[in-house]
Formats: sequence, structure tokens, C-alpha cells
Amino acid sequence: MKYPAQFLVQSCLVLLFLGNAVQAENSKPNILLIFADDVGQEVLECYGGQSYRTPHLNELARTGMKFNHAYSMPVCHPSRLTLMSGRYPFRHGHVPWGDYPKDAEDQTFSRLLQTAGYTNGIAGKWQLCLLRDDPLHPQRIGFDQSDLFGWHEGPRYYEPMIYTNGSVRDDTLGHYGPDLYQRSLIEFMKANRDRPFLAYYSMAVAHEVTDDLDPPVPHGPFDRYDNYAEMVAEMDRGVGRMVAALDALKLRENTLILFLADNGTPPEIIIRADGKELVRTPVVSRRNGLDVPGGKKQLTNAGTNVPMIANWPGTISPGQQVDDLVDFSDILPTFLDLAGVPLPSELKLDGVSFANRLRGQGASPRSFVYCEEAVLPKPGGVEPDGESSGLKWVRTQAWKLYNDGRLFHMAEDPVEQYPLAAEQDNSTRKMIRQKLQREFERLGF
Repeated sequence: MKYPAQFLVQSCLVLLFLGNAVQAENSKPNILLIFADDVGQEVLECYGGQSYRTPHLNELARTGMKFNHAYSMPVCHPSRLTLMSGRYPFRHGHVPWGDYPKDAEDQTFSRLLQTAGYTNGIAGKWQLCLLRDDPLHPQRIGFDQSDLFGWHEGPRYYEPMIYTNGSVRDDTLGHYGPDLYQRSLIEFMKANRDRPFLAYYSMAVAHEVTDDLDPPVPHGPFDRYDNYAEMVAEMDRGVGRMVAALDALKLRENTLILFLADNGTPPEIIIRADGKELVRTPVVSRRNGLDVPGGKKQLTNAGTNVPMIANWPGTISPGQQVDDLVDFSDILPTFLDLAGVPLPSELKLDGVSFANRLRGQGASPRSFVYCEEAVLPKPGGVEPDGESSGLKWVRTQAWKLYNDGRLFHMAEDPVEQYPLAAEQDNSTRKMIRQKLQREFERLGF
């Protein structure tokens, strides 16, 4: 049968269009975001840690890119709020601890990636609402699949209480939570391997057990809770398991793995329950020959300078260490950049994309990072403890200015022992102080 020339031309154009559409869809990288809980840089061997073995994370760093200057908020909820929204906590007004602002629900990185054709799955920790009050909250802000433990409702480790897509599971007896979270995401990646996906492993480790339940959550197999070293071992094992799954699914070269932690290491953790009394033990880690007490809740490096590793074979050249400034507001614009999604014109972000650094096309344009102590307990809640000091800082790699006027030369004083007052400034310090003060002013302070 002979076809008219016009029909053949039109057919070729249709096939070309479909081919380009498929190619464009396939060019969008998968994203595996691994978000550890309560893990400072001093914990990882690839950052100089000496107290724990982290072979899988070491390998991710050896074959990928390690960031020296990634910064979180000092505690988990403000970090998660910043991560999801691309905006600093103060931008959202008075958001109670563990909540997410309703007027920002349609502007999360997960919702925006959905508009670009991504299918999104999450497992582990949520902490953006109490799931018993709003069990479909994860779906509303952009996750197609969710397996999340009931924060302040039940255990997260042994015999965990898990909401799967809004319904409490009845099959976790005798199981260990991290195994179930990992399996959930592996099955999610397997089911969606032929389309772009975001798999968000929001780890339980290395956070201590829930501390406000009566009776306390069940002990593990050693008639106590896991100690910090055991949690670090599980964190590293979980990373290795997720990477192995991507290898088995033949997805590694089209998947960005981004590992980071929500804040620094805790100063102590719960190790066992004696009746209703919870017994805690200190956490001190060795790094480059020095003992480093856990710095969670502090605005120091120990509380906010977190590990971040990016790995993407064929795109990220192996063995890189970079000094680009990154904070959690940068994650949303970076993901959208990688997915080829233009930022909505009405979306005002604090973050900037560092996608070009991942692609090998230049450093992040960020010139400073910001941190605040934002502690706003939910009425009647037990977390967090204490009250906000109102302290904030802006910093570069070498210098850090607090809103109370203290200036620190972080390159020479990383533990902040020697605050520099304005009256001590020489011409160089005066210029640096003025530059950082202008960044405060640009933020609206």
C-alpha cells in the first residue's frame, strides 16, 4: 500500500514529537533524598569521625561530592520546615512546633515536582503534623505513597506504629521500623522505575525513642534501647541498602542520591526505661583526635554544620570536596532546577539552586547562610523544651555574625570561644561586619 507524501511527513513529525517527549521525560533524574536525624559531621568517618564505622557513606563520598559548608537549623522541625518550603522559618510567622503552614502546602518541593510528572514516596519520619489529627497530610502536600511512624503516638523502632497512606498498619509486631521504612521505599522505587520519582527516606535514626508515652515504648532485643553507636551503624547500613536497591534496579546513573542530616548530634540519648523513668547516656564522639560533645539545639557548628553528600554516577565526578555555602532553603530550587521546572513567579524563596555544582558547571551563587533559634511549642505539647533566645546568625565560610552583635572568625575560632565586639574591629573586621549586617537587613531584620 502506498501512502501520500503528506501522510508520511505528518507521521514522522508525530513520531519525532513522541520521541522527544519520551526523551525529555527520561532525562529528568530520579531523586533519592536520605535525611538522617540528629547526626553531626563528627559522626561520619569521611568527615574525620573516629568513633563509628560508616563504610557506605564513606563510599558515597569517595565516589561523589562532599560538602563542607552545609547548614541546618539547630533542631529538627525548623529544619524540615525550611527544607520543604525553600523559605526560612520566620517567613511563615508563628508556626507551632510540628505543624506546617496551610498557606504553603501547595508550594512544597514534593507538590512542585508532581507538576513536573514526578511520583513521590516517603517513609520514616514526618513531624509536620500529628498524623492522628490529619492522616492524609503527606498526600496533600505532594506524596503519592507514605509509610510514616506516628510521632508522639507510638514507637518508631521496635514494633513501630506506622501510617501507610493514612491508615495505621496492623502487621508491625516483631518488626524493626527502619527495615520497614527501607522496604517501603525500595518497593516504591521498583514500582516506579519507568517514570521519574522522588524517594524521600526520612530516617528515624539516630534520634532517641519517643519520650512521652505511657507506658514507654518497647525495648529492643538487648532489653534496652539502641545506643548511639548502634543507631549510626543502622543509618549507614540503611544507606547501603538503598544504594544496593538502585543498583539492582539499574537506576544508579539516572538517580541523584542526596544525603544530609537535619541538625547536629544530640548531647545525650535515652538508653532504657526503668518503669516509667527514662535513663539517658551522654553522646561524645571523636573527630580528628578531639572529643566532640553532641551539639544539637546549639547555634554552633556542632549544632548546625551538618554532613551533606551528593552522588550521581556519570554526572558528579568522584572524589570532590566543595566549600560552597548551602542551607536547607536551597533544596527546593535545586530539585526543581534538576527536574527542569521553572520556579512559579509568585513563589518567593530564600533558597538558591546549587544544581550547576552537581552538574559540574560552576559553584553555587549563594554568598551567605542564615540560621535562627525558632522554638514554638504546640500548646500542651512536651516538645521542644526551653524557650527561644531570639538569636539568629548570618555567616560565610570564614565569618559569622549574630544579631546580638557578636562576630566570630570561624576559620580560626570554630568553637566560638572569642567573640569580637564592634569596638574591637579593625578595618578588615569592620568591613566584614558591615557586609554581614547588610545580609540581616536584606532578610528584613
